[in-house]
Amino acid sequence: MSLERWTFRWSGLRAVGVAIVAVFLGVAVYRLLMGLGAATNLNDQWPWGLWIGFDVLTGVALAGGGFSTALIVHILHKHKYHSISRAALLTSLIGYNLVLGGLFLDIGKWYNFWRPFFYWGYHSVLFEVFWCVSLYTMVQMLEFGHIAFERVKAPSLKKLFDGILPILFVVGIMLPTLHQQSLGNLYIVAVDRLYPTWWSLWIGIFFLTSAFFVGPAMCTFEGWLAAKAYKRDFNHEVPVLGSLVKVTAWLMLLYLVMKVVDLTWRGAWGFAFNGSFEGNMFLLETIVFVLVPMIMFFMPGVRNSAGGLLTASILTVAGVIFNRMNVVFTGMAGASGGSYFPHWMEWSVTIGLVTVGVLLYCFIVENFAIFHEDQEKQAAINKTHRYGTAQVQA
Repeated sequence: MSLERWTFRWSGLRAVGVAIVAVFLGVAVYRLLMGLGAATNLNDQWPWGLWIGFDVLTGVALAGGGFSTALIVHILHKHKYHSISRAALLTSLIGYNLVLGGLFLDIGKWYNFWRPFFYWGYHSVLFEVFWCVSLYTMVQMLEFGHIAFERVKAPSLKKLFDGILPILFVVGIMLPTLHQQSLGNLYIVAVDRLYPTWWSLWIGIFFLTSAFFVGPAMCTFEGWLAAKAYKRDFNHEVPVLGSLVKVTAWLMLLYLVMKVVDLTWRGAWGFAFNGSFEGNMFLLETIVFVLVPMIMFFMPGVRNSAGGLLTASILTVAGVIFNRMNVVFTGMAGASGGSYFPHWMEWSVTIGLVTVGVLLYCFIVENFAIFHEDQEKQAAINKTHRYGTAQVQA
């Protein structure tokens, strides 16, 4: 086994990121020592707050780009999208690890986190979510072994991980399919509590469908951010991403059709047009963040232009965040009573987790062959020299 020199480009922005992470770690230790009551504004009316709503429900959905891309590229053999698959899998891997971090901090008695592995609650949806998220994170880490041992020269381990990769891809598609749906099914028991435009017996299917269609949009948004950060040519990826988002467009259409059928079947249209805050938020979510980007993705001239593709993708990503926040907060506010606004420590943990993800992403793409140009030149490129040269040219 041999190691090349690791690199992490330093900058003022990254120094700020490290400071944010330091505050987050301090708050996390305080929360673990003092409990949820001292570090959050959660109460009996609002037992689920920012960490469950954003760090877990939203985080899992946005990390769904990994399983949707794996299905399209490695199971359906659409190899024209292979150039972006590693970036999608990396985003998903980091996302799921952050979700586990958020879950750990949100457990009341965190020192009992190991119990679900030994005391099985067969009838609990959360038990199934816990197992699926844990196993899927482990599967993704094993999948990354295929990439890691390109960098860490260990031929026998590289051969091992290459050999088990097809099995990992299959298992890695099954697990998120289960828990993405189960996260929505958690709210089925909230009948008469969750506002009727969001409550449905199909809410699990809606969660799964939206987690799948946000995958290509998230790949586009992440690709644009990476292009800005590393001075890559985003236009070079537009043809691939513009083709991939057609999957998003058709799934958004399916999502809208199911919504129409569901609201009609339950006679719930009146709740969308009664002028209430909840009804208006539902219309805003559906029209601005689903219907508009869907139409944009169906228009070749829009999806094949960098600006149009990026705009529609950002709307789609924002729409999934908006949907999860509506389900957790807007839709539950009327029945929950009381009030809740996240404590500054809750914000600190959420911002800190996102910052950890960004810094991890930077470290990994600067040391492993994630981008397509690095995959093509992996054996020859000295990354330290490469990124150093790019910085000098800037």
